[in-house]
Amino acid sequence: MTSRRFRECLDRRAAHAAVAVSSELGERLEIYFRLLARWNQKINLTAFPTDDPTDETFDRLFIEPLAAARHIEDSWTPWFDLGSGGGSPAIPLKLARPDLVLTMVESKARKAAFLREAVRTLGLVGTSVVNVRFEELPSSSNGAGSAGLVTARAVRTDRALVECAAQLLSADGRLLLFRRSSTAAKHRGLIFDSSAVLIPSPKQPAHLLIYRRMFHVEQSCH
Repeated sequence: MTSRRFRECLDRRAAHAAVAVSSELGERLEIYFRLLARWNQKINLTAFPTDDPTDETFDRLFIEPLAAARHIEDSWTPWFDLGSGGGSPAIPLKLARPDLVLTMVESKARKAAFLREAVRTLGLVGTSVVNVRFEELPSSSNGAGSAGLVTARAVRTDRALVECAAQLLSADGRLLLFRRSSTAAKHRGLIFDSSAVLIPSPKQPAHLLIYRRMFHVEQSCH
């Protein structure tokens, strides 16, 4: 895919979601995409095609995080992205909101190595990668109660995720879940705050579910 073709596809999908993409942001997203595509030939970073990317590839990797950036407040930092994998939504979202202090959490060593290379290649300031299971974060020295923002997409929303996210969040923090459905489930330790449509589509919709922490969270994650 040529740079011109990449930008045409990016702009077309961005227009569909009413997202503005500057020339500089587009160039940096392409750098990330080409790095992802190269590494994806050796390790499984994303299931979406990168050799011949589809509209869904652009929507999931780029447009969803860029649309989500509009719903994030400047005060929601530091930020933990759980199960960062191939770097989306965290890296495109960081490119759109560079002032947020980001920690990408990835338990698989090879994926964590890719994330560190992406951080280095893109020169992402205020960004780090930790190669641990996300369940370990609340017990770390800078974990519990420190996060203004927690994001998760390619991670199952089970009890372990919910409990750890609730413990990571500060009193005014938010958990953002990237989901196909707008249905907000009830989660222990969290209160549903709001939702947003990231990509309007009858076949492949994308929604953002926003939760905030309850006033008191039991320290039960281990």
